[in-house]
Amino acid sequence: MSRVGSKPVTVPAGVSVSITGRTVTVEKGGSRLQMEHRPEVTVQWNESDRTIACTIPEDKTGERQYRAYWGLTRSLIQNMVVGVTEGYMKRLEVVGSGWSPQLQGNKLVLNVGYCDPVIMPIPAGLDVQVERQIITIKGADKQAVGHFAASARAKRKPEPYKGKGVKYVDEQIIRKQGKAVVGR
Repeated sequence: MSRVGSKPVTVPAGVSVSITGRTVTVEKGGSRLQMEHRPEVTVQWNESDRTIACTIPEDKTGERQYRAYWGLTRSLIQNMVVGVTEGYMKRLEVVGSGWSPQLQGNKLVLNVGYCDPVIMPIPAGLDVQVERQIITIKGADKQAVGHFAASARAKRKPEPYKGKGVKYVDEQIIRKQGKAVVGR
């Protein structure tokens, strides 16, 4: 039995939830997230408790795939609720001499050692800020924030010898020892 799927998602005051068919919409203020869940899972909104409950048919609780969809659906809905109330944030650091990130309109420009700068359009719904060597990505959609941060990091992954590259602020780069000259 899914331990994650069986827990109800608690919705704080001020957040409105609507379920139309298989589409779940969660919104608060200007943030609005929408998701279409799997047909194997039933999602129900309880207005009196302010909870969202995910269920699967009783005869399918023994099937691994149904339990996986059950827990996944509940986690995605929980992420939507947290996203519209608190939001998600990722911070990247550009490490390297002369390397720098910049914002130009709705684009992130990375000067990371290539002959031409890397230009990345910022997706709608994300707020990107640059302060010196730190890139801060904020948004309500956890998947969009993580994907954009991973895409920016992939443009120049940190290398293990000098640690140059684009890395997460809290990421530890395991350093390697370079070639050593042995005396004769």
